[in-house]
Amino acid sequence: MTATTDVTPVRAMRAAVRPSGIGARIATTVVGAAATVLTASFVIFAALSLAPGDPVSLLLGPHATDEARTAKRAELGLDDPLLVRYWHWLTDALQGRFGTSFTYREGVTTLIGPRLETTLLLVAMAAVLIVVVGIGLGVLGGVSDRWSAVVSAATGLGIAVPTFVAASVLISVFAVQLGWFPTFGAGDGLLDSVWHLVLPALALSVGYGAYVTQLTAAAVREEAGKEHVVTSRGRGIPHRLILRRHVLRNAALPVMTASGLALAGLVAGALVVEEAFGIDGIGALLVKSVSGKDYPVVTAVSLIIVVVFVVVTTVIDVAQVLLDPRQRRAA
Repeated sequence: MTATTDVTPVRAMRAAVRPSGIGARIATTVVGAAATVLTASFVIFAALSLAPGDPVSLLLGPHATDEARTAKRAELGLDDPLLVRYWHWLTDALQGRFGTSFTYREGVTTLIGPRLETTLLLVAMAAVLIVVVGIGLGVLGGVSDRWSAVVSAATGLGIAVPTFVAASVLISVFAVQLGWFPTFGAGDGLLDSVWHLVLPALALSVGYGAYVTQLTAAAVREEAGKEHVVTSRGRGIPHRLILRRHVLRNAALPVMTASGLALAGLVAGALVVEEAFGIDGIGALLVKSVSGKDYPVVTAVSLIIVVVFVVVTTVIDVAQVLLDPRQRRAA
């Protein structure tokens, strides 16, 4: 009787503490992500502010008078200390205002909006290819001895081929020689845009898809070789049931992590693809803005890339805490 009264409160206390521990772990992850974005925004802003080149000369041209240059610098607040300028930029950015483009002479938000839609459609198409094809080939290579060598060779080739090389090969074969797809542009309307972005999505997904395939195959192969799986096979349990309940379920977490990291890198990888295919997305806009010293656009696009990466990785971390019993116990 005494043992029962001693243990019950302990169990009740553990049950009460466990959810709060998970909540604290998730809250810490979210706060860390916000701090990462804030730090990255300051580093980007400071680096561009200290970069060589004068935006006033770009705006007014080489023949502007000293009085005009001084007035323009005062108008843009370039004579203010760095922290003051960053605070003004941050408060405007939190309200969706990123200033005015030096090159295009229009608001950065208006400039980025339609281009961001194009990039997100490209990233979404590449993400579907990575998840469906990458995980599918990884599972095939992990459970089938016949296809394991083929999948390993294919993933090794996919990882080794740079994105711009894959883009050049796809354009040469499927656009120029066969004429199945357009060579450049993003099209007009949803269906036309999807047709224009097929080759760019393929080029963007080659390296990331090979990475996901390789890690998926390794995770599935490791789970398939564990003792409880071998024992289940010896007991005559159907192969599909073992694969679904034991192998794929336990391999889901590392596969999810690999897929999430691949998807997080797609926005940055789109820079090369958009340049290769002449797509007017935020990647191409960033390249042009860097060469033209258009600092407001460079700052905004760079921050978008950082935010996407941090958000995706944060979602992965939170999902791991919620789905992995070991991390729940640790929390």
